[in-house]
Amino acid sequence: MDLTLGKRLRELPGPIMVTGHTGFKGTWLTLLLEQLKISVVGYSLPPEKDSLFERSDRAGAIPETFAEIRDQKSVKRFMEEHNPSVVVHLAAQPIVLQSYKFPLDTFEINVMGTANILTSAFATNSVKAIGVITTDKVYRNDNSGHAFIESDALSGKDPYSASKVGTESVVAAWQQIKKQSEGPHIISLRAGNVIGGGDWASDRLIPDLVRAFITKSKIVLRNPESTRPWQHVLDPLVGYLMAIERVLEGEVIEALNFGPDSKSLSVKQIAEISSMTWPYQSEIDSLRKNSGKNLETFSLELDSSLARKILNWSPIWSQEEAVIKTINWWDDVLNNGVKPDIACGQDIDFMLKNLSNSP
Repeated sequence: MDLTLGKRLRELPGPIMVTGHTGFKGTWLTLLLEQLKISVVGYSLPPEKDSLFERSDRAGAIPETFAEIRDQKSVKRFMEEHNPSVVVHLAAQPIVLQSYKFPLDTFEINVMGTANILTSAFATNSVKAIGVITTDKVYRNDNSGHAFIESDALSGKDPYSASKVGTESVVAAWQQIKKQSEGPHIISLRAGNVIGGGDWASDRLIPDLVRAFITKSKIVLRNPESTRPWQHVLDPLVGYLMAIERVLEGEVIEALNFGPDSKSLSVKQIAEISSMTWPYQSEIDSLRKNSGKNLETFSLELDSSLARKILNWSPIWSQEEAVIKTINWWDDVLNNGVKPDIACGQDIDFMLKNLSNSP
């Protein structure tokens, strides 16, 4: 296996600290780092029931603490104990519909939680770089289909996206602080809608589809024509690591987008590909009235040309391939007895082999 990816990270004296390591992306990132032989420690809330972390029996696999990112003393104590060289900040309240129910919590976690992480990292001499993971939903979106670039205006419509714009403001402020205090490098990393095996969150398309598949229920689509830049979770995770390695080398990069290299697919298209991939096809019911379009953005496109230019990054899987890979993961795990961590490892192996063959 080619381990060119992560070479700079393996040379660091301290581990990578992943916040939100019990979440979907956090679990995948931890498994990827382990496969790359990079030391990793985790700080997160306890795992949710049926999460990828729990399904993969990850408890105790790495040095970890279960605590709030809103608890600055706990965050600082963890960093002082483990002396991380890099912080990848994934911990967040990530669900749009949940943000309507719990807007204050969403802002406290996503904005003040990030401020706590950056404050503690600046007070920890071992930290050399911080990657703050935000979202493609931070851009001011008029549903025109414009593909957003990093310099486009930011503005949040719903509590979630607004809180992530607040996260971006925190990042920008600490980037300015760095210019005055010579603190660690900070980069904002914005990804499209990530999918992959093991995501079981409520109010997300793929988990809702899988739940319908296993209960043999009709698939009900809330916003069938809405488009999103879908991508397999490993594609942006690799991009995050490449970006962090580049800023460790001294290049100043404030923000990077990571998304698919084709026009965004609709919710209905994703559902149809998923149903065709599962061992049997399910009936799809597309709601067109009271569908909640006012709660979520209708159209979203992301331009990742800057990441391609700076990092020579590009997604390994197309949107269609990412969906097929994800549904096959669930089929293997739920129907064929493959252990979740083994299924993840197989996808990671495939990714790394394809990276090594890239020009």
